[in-house]
Amino acid sequence: QVQLVESGGGLVQAGASLRLSCAASGRTFSSYTMGWFRQAPGKEREFVAAIAWTGGSTYYAASVKGRFTISRDNARNTVYLQMNSLKPEDTAVYYCAADFRITAQGMAGVKNHDSWGQGTQVTVSS
Repeated sequence: QVQLVESGGGLVQAGASLRLSCAASGRTFSSYTMGWFRQAPGKEREFVAAIAWTGGSTYYAASVKGRFTISRDNARNTVYLQMNSLKPEDTAVYYCAADFRITAQGMAGVKNHDSWGQGTQVTVSS
C-alpha cells in the first residue's frame, strides 16, 4: 500500500482555480491508479476523477468534465487535480485514493480503496 497526503485546498471565489496535490509514499506509486473523490456536508462521498497507473487514461465525473484535469508525476510520487471555473457546488472535502492496477473508469465504482488520504477542504464562495 501507499500512504497519501493531500494539500492545496482553500477558500476561493466562484470562477477561480485551485490545484490540489496528493503526495504518496512508497516505491510502487507507478503501479497504482490514482483518484480524487469529494464529500460535501450531508452528502455521500462521490467520485471526481481518476488516472490509470499506466498514465495514459483518465476518467471524470460528468459534473467536473471540462473544468478539472487530473495528472500524475511518477518521478515525484504525486497526483494533481487542477480545478478551474470553480462553482459553489464544488465545495467539499477532497480525498485522494489509490488502487492497485485497475482502470481509471473502474476506480469510479470501487467502494473500498487500497489507500485513502486524510482530505483537504475546498470552499468556493458565490
